[in-house]
Amino acid sequence: TKILGGISPIDADFMALMKQYGALDHVDAVAVHGFPLDWNLWQIQEWPQKIAEISTVTDLPVWVSEVGVSSFGAEEVQLWGLRRTAELLLGNASRIQWYSLYDLPREWGATTRHREAEGSSYYRHFYMGLLREDGTPKPALEEFLRYTPEMGLVQWFHFEDPRLDDAVAWMKRLGVTNLRTGLSWADSFRPNALDWYDRQMEALADFDVTITFCFTPEHRGVMPHHTSPPLVPEEFAEFCATMTRRYAPAMAASPVRAVRASAA
Repeated sequence: TKILGGISPIDADFMALMKQYGALDHVDAVAVHGFPLDWNLWQIQEWPQKIAEISTVTDLPVWVSEVGVSSFGAEEVQLWGLRRTAELLLGNASRIQWYSLYDLPREWGATTRHREAEGSSYYRHFYMGLLREDGTPKPALEEFLRYTPEMGLVQWFHFEDPRLDDAVAWMKRLGVTNLRTGLSWADSFRPNALDWYDRQMEALADFDVTITFCFTPEHRGVMPHHTSPPLVPEEFAEFCATMTRRYAPAMAASPVRAVRASAA
């Protein structure tokens, strides 16, 4: 399954442009991201309207491949936001993936366009999890149990992430069946990168996994930044193709057991 990368803001004009360029002819679904209680300039009750706007442009299924509410202000806000999000989206989107399982450890820093000088716009990134940084549950965790398996998760794993095995155990305990995560092009230049990719994907083999190919290596970008277009687009394309051949179902003969994977 090929998914158009999730768009934020949710812009029907942008989706129409993608359709005009023929991009939608090459995907099986489109995706949107939304964080109305943290970053977006619209209110949470507008979710059905946002989905409907995209559906006027394309007949393809609409995935909400990243949605969440931070506990930056209060954990009770996250609990309410999860409940309201489920009310608004379950049954209205083909797939819903909640961001995220874990809070981001503060010492890791957030890979985002937001900067510390922006105040809460940056620090909210560290409070998106159903589990606190120390692994203890927030109130929203128990609520999340009510919405699985219809609602999946988004969880990014850093290179050789020590949380991987615990994350798998938590997701199975929660009844999660679908997960969105990433394989970093930048990480492919690290020593033992393929060993890490194999370990990560093998650990996630029991889930329906949506893979996002992400993060430009600084030395292979037009600019030295993780969001930069690649200097040579074919290099990124080859990374994506290599990962797809290794981990997608068509590669069942691979030495690593194939998992269900989608590019988004």
